[in-house]
Amino acid sequence: MFLVLGIIAVVATVSNLYLYKTGKDYKLAMAMGLSFTALTLAAENSMISNWVKVEDWAALLDVVPTMTTVLWALTIISLLLNIIPILLEKYKVKLK
Repeated sequence: MFLVLGIIAVVATVSNLYLYKTGKDYKLAMAMGLSFTALTLAAENSMISNWVKVEDWAALLDVVPTMTTVLWALTIISLLLNIIPILLEKYKVKLK
């Protein structure tokens, strides 16, 4: 589930940047990008919680160390990409 939500978050973020570049209202796409990023993190957390409940320590040891770093990086990138249009608009910069 987290993979599907992550893909939707990426598509919404790309739509956000595209809509800003074309001069259209991008705020709904920005909200969707940020929301699906949050839902992706919640789904990943839920999956890890299920592994703890069933005591699947092998899965936890294999996935959690790497996924923690990856999720932090992707979340920071998603936040930055989604707020770029707001910052550009504030400083009156147009993408070519």
